[in-house]
This record gives sequence, structure tokens and C-alpha cells, in this order.
Amino acid sequence: MPTYDYRCAEGHRYERLVPIRDRDLSSCPACGAAGTRLPAAAAIGGVASAGLSREQMPQTWKGTGGANPEYVRHLRRQWDGRQRLEEKYPELAGDRRPVVAHEGRYHDAPLRAGDVPAPAAPASPAED
Repeated sequence: MPTYDYRCAEGHRYERLVPIRDRDLSSCPACGAAGTRLPAAAAIGGVASAGLSREQMPQTWKGTGGANPEYVRHLRRQWDGRQRLEEKYPELAGDRRPVVAHEGRYHDAPLRAGDVPAPAAPASPAED
């Protein structure tokens, strides 16, 4: 049985499983008024993605597959598309400040230029 979308006179929208041969009007679960069947909505599959951000792009020679020309061209096309989106939608650009530290305690949250470094955790006393 297919699922159909309905709308009642009060404006409530709801879905119902209806046999194909059954064309009678369905009653609204909210107010009980008769509903009219709406045109089917287009089903679009897939997920929209803005592509890799600056932080997610490979940063090392090894990350580019040893500078594999095909992979580097692919990354360049991805990056060009991402830059066009960032020009159109600045909220995608994120934080453009350079990363000052990214290892150790800054692994999960890199320290960027202009940030105040978090105080170091006190060292635990060594056992004798």
C-alpha cells in the first residue's frame, strides 16, 4: 500500500497508508474533517555536502598519496568547489586564523593565532 499525504480544510497535514483502489477521502486525525489528497512530493536521495574544509584537506606529502598527480587534481577540484561555496556562503568558511599548536593537549582543540593558551594541567607527583 502506498503512503499518501492529505490536508484537511483546517490546514492540518497528515499521511495515511491507503490501498490503491481505495480513493475515498481520509478524515483528519487532529480535527476529524475530511482531507484531500495532495500531489506526491519528489523524493530526492543522497546527502548534500559542502566538501572538505581547510582543516580536513590533506596537509602532508604522504596525505596526498605521495603527490599522486591524479589524486592532487581531484583534491584541487574539490578545493576549488569549496572555495566557490565559501565565497557565496561565508558561514561555511569557519575560522581562518592560522593554527599555532595542534599536538599534545591541543590535539582535540588546536590553538589558533590570537587565542589565549589554556593553563597547563598540574603534573602528577612521581611515585618513589
